[in-house]
Amino acid sequence: MISVLEHVDRLVSLRHVFSRLFPNKVGLDFSVAIPTYNGGSRLPMVLECLRWQLNAHELSWEVIVVDNNSTDNTAEIVHKYQKQWNQQIPLRYAFEAKQGAAYARQKAIQIATSPLIGFLDDDTLPDMTWLVAAYRFAENYPKAGVIASRIRGNFETEPPENFERIAALLALTERGSAPMMYDPSQKVIPPSAGMVVRRQVWLDNVPKELVLTGRTAKSMLTGEDTESILHIQRAGWEIWYNPHMRLQHQIPAARLTRQYLKKLCRGIGLSRYRTRMLSCNPWQRAPMLVLYTINDVRKILLHCLRYRQAVWNDDVAACELTLYTASLASPFFMARRHLNQRFHKSGA
Repeated sequence: MISVLEHVDRLVSLRHVFSRLFPNKVGLDFSVAIPTYNGGSRLPMVLECLRWQLNAHELSWEVIVVDNNSTDNTAEIVHKYQKQWNQQIPLRYAFEAKQGAAYARQKAIQIATSPLIGFLDDDTLPDMTWLVAAYRFAENYPKAGVIASRIRGNFETEPPENFERIAALLALTERGSAPMMYDPSQKVIPPSAGMVVRRQVWLDNVPKELVLTGRTAKSMLTGEDTESILHIQRAGWEIWYNPHMRLQHQIPAARLTRQYLKKLCRGIGLSRYRTRMLSCNPWQRAPMLVLYTINDVRKILLHCLRYRQAVWNDDVAACELTLYTASLASPFFMARRHLNQRFHKSGA
């Protein structure tokens, strides 16, 4: 005599089998998407963490690695894992030739077969309950269009003094042990690393071609994650922080150098005109641009007065100054970028 629980387990198992054989036909509960560029050395740790997700047997889920035009052995690593992967959980490989995280995420959104998609960077390691914590939170908070993770750093070397002042710029997110909704009036948006989105909400509200497309080998201009989330928030969906979705961000020594951090701050600062204006109504944009400009000048002056000579010697103070000055220059940078893009298109 087969018990009810055994019968349910068999049905779930069959669903897993069919989802493996026909990933485009059978609806899943959850997709984990990993955009990566030259992540061959980093991907194995992420995939190993996904192997050991607890209580995930009750879900039908898949893993999608989106190779963002890598030049290393990323494809080879994924194909190797596919041969030894759990047959009940599809591990899929997709290639996106357009460089930039925005394009890689759009590829994952297009090919995923589930209503929920969790994005992991190739250097963020989910703890063993990340998947089920994300799924349950989405079930309990149906108005949440985006759910952000709790992200702590795993540093290869000691961060510079006062690093906590710029930690958020490296996608480190610590907002306490209770769930929290991001208030639109606060103008604060979580990072994309570890975020879970509702696929249909993304399709309905995020443009296929964003203004900001993400860092590339030639540019540190970022902000594509903020732009995507702002589109969803402006459509009336809630943005939440879930402390039970825990990640470890692997931060190598090279990303803690003054040179890298200043480039990162510059890229974030230069993107701010786009993200700031996107959070305003069209009629507010001209006066808000004036207010933001005045505030950026104020920040620069106060920062220089506060730190004086230390602003050139203190790594964190120098990074903050770079962020403020790049934010001030952002409107001019984005205008020039827009004109260059129009010129190249007309020339083509």
